[in-house]
Amino acid sequence: MIMFVGQWGHALAASLFGALAIWLAQRSAGEREGRLLILATFVTAVWALAVAMGGHEAPAARLTEHVRNASWLGFMYGLWRQGQSRQSLFSVALLYGILSAVIGLAVAVEILPVWLIGSPRLLEAAYLASTVLHMVVAVGALVLVHNLYTAANQDARAAIRLPMVALAAMWTYDLNLYTISYLARGWSYELYALRGCANVLIALIFGLGVRRTRNWTVQLSRTMTFQSLSLIAIGVYLAALIGVTSALELIGGEYVRTVQVAFVFGASIAALVLLPSKAFRAWFRVKISKHLFQHRYDYRSEWLRFTDTIGRPGEGADPLQTRVVQAIADITESPGGLLLVPDDLGTLVPQARWNWQLVDPPVAGASAQAAAWFARTGRVVELDDLRREDDVDEDMAASVPQWIVAEPRAWAIVPLVHFDRLAGLVLLERPPIDRTLDWEDFDLLRVVGRQVASYLAEAQGQEVLSDVKRFDEFNRRFAFIMHDVKNLVSQLTLVTRNAERHADNPEFRADMIATLQNSTARMNDLLARLSQHNKSRAEDPRPVAVSALIEGIAAAKRASHPIIVSGDVGQLVLADPARLEQALSHLIQNAIEASPTAEPVTVSFSRQGSEIEISVSDSGSGMSAAFIREKLFRPFASTKDAGFGIGAYEARTLIMAMNGRIEVSSREGEGSRFTIILPVAQASSAPSHIPSAEAA
Repeated sequence: MIMFVGQWGHALAASLFGALAIWLAQRSAGEREGRLLILATFVTAVWALAVAMGGHEAPAARLTEHVRNASWLGFMYGLWRQGQSRQSLFSVALLYGILSAVIGLAVAVEILPVWLIGSPRLLEAAYLASTVLHMVVAVGALVLVHNLYTAANQDARAAIRLPMVALAAMWTYDLNLYTISYLARGWSYELYALRGCANVLIALIFGLGVRRTRNWTVQLSRTMTFQSLSLIAIGVYLAALIGVTSALELIGGEYVRTVQVAFVFGASIAALVLLPSKAFRAWFRVKISKHLFQHRYDYRSEWLRFTDTIGRPGEGADPLQTRVVQAIADITESPGGLLLVPDDLGTLVPQARWNWQLVDPPVAGASAQAAAWFARTGRVVELDDLRREDDVDEDMAASVPQWIVAEPRAWAIVPLVHFDRLAGLVLLERPPIDRTLDWEDFDLLRVVGRQVASYLAEAQGQEVLSDVKRFDEFNRRFAFIMHDVKNLVSQLTLVTRNAERHADNPEFRADMIATLQNSTARMNDLLARLSQHNKSRAEDPRPVAVSALIEGIAAAKRASHPIIVSGDVGQLVLADPARLEQALSHLIQNAIEASPTAEPVTVSFSRQGSEIEISVSDSGSGMSAAFIREKLFRPFASTKDAGFGIGAYEARTLIMAMNGRIEVSSREGEGSRFTIILPVAQASSAPSHIPSAEAA
């Protein structure tokens, strides 16, 4: 009964495929794809007829089965040729060529039994090898069917769906058939018989779907090519593993089992080491992109990944600056990167890093000269060019910091240019597979750098707008304080007039009047500075006696906390005395609030070349490097629970207005040190000093 089903099932399948071939010949004989399809259906009909007449073990049936597989692969390859470039056709030919070589090897193995008659052991080995090769062909063909379908555009995908389903069903049945035959070490006659019925259904499905096969357009998919090559490589690996172990068993010998186990163990270890390796996968992708595709990058997938990384929402997402580095590093498969941004003086300082494990950058990552050069040229720099010192651009060599050039694993610098302004530099670590940058890398990184710069500029604009809104709220709250201070000034003015008329002691009266007048003047000055209508301008810098100014502030604050002052009494600094006093008062008060009650605050000053350094040191809880870098000099950022976060921000603003700067060093748990640096004043000028309000 089972032989009857097998014989007539294959005969019916032969009739259906033959009729389909005749119908196609009348319909599309002039088209290349039509001729390939006619050939494939005709060969399938011949194969089914050979099985029906001689059985599945007949040499004609076994050989025509391989021709059938090759014909269908030729038809699928023909679909790829529509509108593909020469580079893409080469990649497709490689994929199909590998599987065609396996089919050729299977044909050679099918012919071997003719010379192996009389050697049952060799015949069994040939049978197992043939079965394994059938399995490899079925797996490879299924991969290519999937690749062809997923790479087709949307319109063509609907047209080829049924033909691809028919081909997938044909090779899926073959895979199961030969897998069971290999495991059972013999023919599965029931499955071979039912194969004819399965091909009848396949012929019907193919006949229904082939009516929509005109004008198929298929585009090569980079991802599918990588997956297909990976699956084919795995299939070849498994086939080689089975073939070598079978050959070792065929050779025999006393230690054959030991050699087999050792070979399988070694091959498995090699696969486990190579396949999970990032370097191996990166090398594999580089070779595929270099030799199989016209462009190095799949721009659609790269842009989608870039956008997803930059716009990643959620509380757990990294800060924008970190995501910027990651987005650029992912494009070149760099394992890490560093972001340098310009500060208020134009110096490039480190702001964010992503997986950066290389040299720790200095506080001033790059000079203002480097920032100006990158902003002017917008040039992506490959650092290996600088290290080779062959015809190097002198301006570029002078602009790139030496600490970057000295780090051998630093690979490239990508400038982030927004219009004509430099938003930052991204320093990339060398990828696992080292290579030189080409024109495609430079073009893509330059465009991505400009896009990233626009994101950073937008983020900075939002921060400025937020600060403006908070300052507006801050001013509204202080309007009430201004009213109270104004009332206090009026009261003090009245006291001054009464004291002039009624004080009996002339000396007490003089001291009281001087104190009240000084307080009144200072409070009026505070009102003027807080008022939104204040139009006053800062005084021009002039020589100021540093020692007298600091002692005046310290004397007023020693009542609440010990303060130690040290330095050369004769030092003069070029500054606006009122603003310098205000800035120092902020820093000393912050140090007092951060220090334990019994630990003194130290204020020291000294001359360093043409500059005066005034340092305020405490032994408090200190600050983290991230807080100093990102929040210290921003308004409303404070480590104190009740702090406004205005003191350090205002102090730096006042010092910068006098052509000075503030440097900070701090360690968590050890304390902080703020250093004001201002120009030295000439000793020939008379020093100035405004007495402290607290001292008065």
